Amino acid sequence: MSLEPFNYQLQDKKLFFASDFHLGAPNEQESLDREQKIIRWLDQIQDEAAAIFLVGDIFDFWFEYKEVIPKGFIPFISKIHQLREKKIPILFFTGNHDLWMKDYFTEQLGIPVYHHPIEIVVNEKRILVGHGDGLGPGDKKYKLLKKVFTNPLAQWLFRWFHPDLGIKLAKAWSSSSRISNIEKNENHFLGEDEWLWQYCKEIEKRKHHDFYIFGHRHLPLELEVGKNSTYYNLGEWVSQYTYLEFDGHKAKLLRFEK
Repeated sequence: MSLEPFNYQLQDKKLFFASDFHLGAPNEQESLDREQKIIRWLDQIQDEAAAIFLVGDIFDFWFEYKEVIPKGFIPFISKIHQLREKKIPILFFTGNHDLWMKDYFTEQLGIPVYHHPIEIVVNEKRILVGHGDGLGPGDKKYKLLKKVFTNPLAQWLFRWFHPDLGIKLAKAWSSSSRISNIEKNENHFLGEDEWLWQYCKEIEKRKHHDFYIFGHRHLPLELEVGKNSTYYNLGEWVSQYTYLEFDGHKAKLLRFEK
């Protein structure tokens, strides 16, 4: 679970975390506007960044066929390519909307893709970071669906759909998933029922982490897990444009272009 390149000391640089860009949703124009905003954010942080963590649901849908990837997102992909040319490490995490990412970004851009939370140690601070889908109690329906979606046989069968049909079906599912979240009022603070907060507390009982950083929840949160432990949720970029900055000692949630 450790990530060796980030078991070191930060000095004059910072780590940046963001999630839930949902590029591609809800329509082409709004997605393009958001994409340009994300690029402005990346421009702003690049000189300070020791590494950039993109913590899941960066795309509203992503599926890698053997020879095909979803079209679009050229400005964003060009920007992260530029950052990699500057030797800035970028780490991708899959979310529930782009869990079908494979090795395209790794092979083409040298960007590792993680499908589960990972642990990093920076300035002796221990951090657990991941998207957060399927963690904690409850949400049994999604957990079952995730087992189906990540099943190698199911993915192999989906690849036999023509990309035009497969992507159309997946986008329809993605849209219904967002509607479902709204109907369940998941954009409101759930108090003690915050399932990722509960998950952090359970992990903390077994192993101490100074910070827990997750996405998925679409709600910026800063909650105490233990005496010296904090859970942060990164929010989203559809309407809130929030991200987390870590200087090696302190973490803080910020909003881009308030």
